[in-house]
Amino acid sequence: MNLLPLAAGNGGATTPQVQTLAQDPGGSTGGRPAVSSDFETFLRMMTVQMQNQDPLNPIDSADYAVQLATFSGVEQQVRTNDLLTTLGQQIGAMGLAQVAGWVGMEARVAAPAQFDGTPITIYPTTAATADAATLVVTDESGTVVGRQPIDPASGSLVWAGTDGNGQPLPSGKYTFTVASMKDGKPIGTDLAQVYALVQEARFVDGKLSVILQGGSEVPAAGVSALRVPAG
Repeated sequence: MNLLPLAAGNGGATTPQVQTLAQDPGGSTGGRPAVSSDFETFLRMMTVQMQNQDPLNPIDSADYAVQLATFSGVEQQVRTNDLLTTLGQQIGAMGLAQVAGWVGMEARVAAPAQFDGTPITIYPTTAATADAATLVVTDESGTVVGRQPIDPASGSLVWAGTDGNGQPLPSGKYTFTVASMKDGKPIGTDLAQVYALVQEARFVDGKLSVILQGGSEVPAAGVSALRVPAG
């Protein structure tokens, strides 16, 4: 906001304090815009303007009104932004309270699965027009440890935790990817869904997420189903 220039008074001099405020009207205090807390300072500056104006060429009173209205509008906007931020935090906290109830349950998500020797049920996602599909299994290092053809229309399948030779694989985190084919040509790749134990719920930077067994973090919106762990 541009303030009206201070008229020369007392030999054209202005006080150092007024010069500093005029040079930095949008300064901050504690990381927040000063406009939200310096309304009284602004009024003092207007008073100084009145005291130092040229008596032969006084500032129009309408100009003072414009300054006051402009500053008031900016201050109100800052307060509105603060209110919206607070409301967003409150809504996020409410959502976190709901997601916290997922902790200890198994969530169905498109994410890597933690394998501990127990077979894993996989829910593949294939392209709508696919006439063939392949399930590709990779370990934590990204190495392909298994590959098998699957029915594109299959709702689910069980992965026994073995490699291409039928040998048991070590415990760890594995990723299941489905490559869709049509007429022998690839038409898409999708991450298959699995059930994983929810160990933590988080609300960070306005976003809700869950931490799964094995350390994977997925958005809460990415959870398509919940169930109580067996046993």
